[in-house]
Amino acid sequence: MKTLCLDFGNTRLKYALFEADRLMETAVLADGGPGTMRDVLEKHQPDKAILSSVIAHDTETEAMLADACRFHRLSHETKLPITVPVGQPEEMGADRLALAAAAVHFFPGKNNLVIGLGTAITYNFINQYNQFIGGAISPGMEMRFKSLHDYTALLPLIKKGWDFPLVGYDTRTNILSGVVMGMAKEIDGMIGAHAEKYDNFNAVLTGGDNGYFAGLLKNRIFADSDFLFKGLYAISETNNKL
Repeated sequence: MKTLCLDFGNTRLKYALFEADRLMETAVLADGGPGTMRDVLEKHQPDKAILSSVIAHDTETEAMLADACRFHRLSHETKLPITVPVGQPEEMGADRLALAAAAVHFFPGKNNLVIGLGTAITYNFINQYNQFIGGAISPGMEMRFKSLHDYTALLPLIKKGWDFPLVGYDTRTNILSGVVMGMAKEIDGMIGAHAEKYDNFNAVLTGGDNGYFAGLLKNRIFADSDFLFKGLYAISETNNKL
C-alpha cells in the first residue's frame, strides 16, 4: 500500500512516499500544478494521498489526486488524534496540525513542544491530554536575512551559512552570527520556558535546518526532518481508509 504525503509550504512544495508505514522517498516539487502532479502520480501510482497546504494552490491538482487514488486534504475538519480548544480552530495552519498529530502519535502522554523551522518558526504546544493549545510564530531564517536587507540602506542580502564565529569579523559573518545564533538562543529560550512550566516535557525540532540548529542548542531535543510527513501519514491512515 503506497501513500503519497504532500506538503505545500510557503517556501517549498515537497512530497514523501510511504509504503505501508515505511518512509521510502522524499522530494521537492518544481510547482504544485497539474503537470507536475501528473508526473508524480505516474511515477509512484499511490493508493492514497494526503495534502497539507498553506498556499493558494491549483484546485485542479486536488481533482487529479482524487481521481487517481483515495485522497484527503488536511483541514480543521479532519479527524485528528488531538483536540484544538482554541477560539478559531479553522485558522490553525494545516502544517501545524500535522506536526501536532505526529507529536501525540510518537510521544503520547507527554507535554510536547514541536518547533517547525520554515519560512516562519512555529512553536506548537500539545499538552499531555492531546490538546493542541497553540504556541507562537516568529520570523524564519530567510525572512530575517531579507528584512535586514530590505529595511536598511547598506546591508547586503546574504545566503545562509554555518561557517561563522560567534564574534563576526565582517558584514557577512556579523549578519550570520546575529541571525543564526539569535535563532538558536530564541529556540533554546522557548524550550527552557516550557520545560520550567510543564513536567513530563518533550521538545521536537523539525524542518530543513534542524540538524544544524540541534548542535547549537543547550536543551535536549528530538530532531527529525521528516516529522511533518510522518504526521501526515498517521492522519491519512485515519482519514483515508480503503
